[in-house]
Amino acid sequence: MTIRFIAASQLPTPWATFTMHGFEDDATGKEHVALTLGDVSTSEPVLGRVHSECLTGDALFSMRCDCGYQLQEALKRIADEGRGVLLYLRQEGRGIGLLNKIRAYHLQDQGYDTVEANEHLGFGADMRRYDLCVPMLDHLGVQALKLMTNNPRKVEALTRDGVRVAERLAITAGRNPHNEHYLATKVGKLGHMMALGDPAARDDREH
Repeated sequence: MTIRFIAASQLPTPWATFTMHGFEDDATGKEHVALTLGDVSTSEPVLGRVHSECLTGDALFSMRCDCGYQLQEALKRIADEGRGVLLYLRQEGRGIGLLNKIRAYHLQDQGYDTVEANEHLGFGADMRRYDLCVPMLDHLGVQALKLMTNNPRKVEALTRDGVRVAERLAITAGRNPHNEHYLATKVGKLGHMMALGDPAARDDREH
């Protein structure tokens, strides 16, 4: 696998001005991005998140999932700390792609949960890969992460692929009536660790 660094630029956001680093996976042609703030190349573990693309949640404000809420919360926490890294990986729908994700949503509209929908379409519950994080983090000089995730499988996969995760930090945000079942499925079937009873994580906005 060859992940090539392409270019870097400044990216002003509502939380901070990050440095955006662009990478290309020669094997798949996919483009991935890392956002950094401060000096991330020291030996001290870096506050970070590995975030897989979710067009519906990240860009279209979907309330069916918690992805967009987690993305914004992670960037805010990094800005508050003044130092951190966010890897944005182009693996939509837990790796099944956007159109298959829409097919899965259609099944969910009929009563399937998120895991059942993926499996009904012939996919695994989670098709994402994390080995591409290693060359990206190596390029940035990141030696260890304080990883914002509720997913212990992500920690295991990153560790197996050679990323040192010094600490796991919970990141629960954006719980609302539209994603209650989705979040409960992530806890019950995918092993995510989150306190669904935490009122601070609730967002009760309607469409």
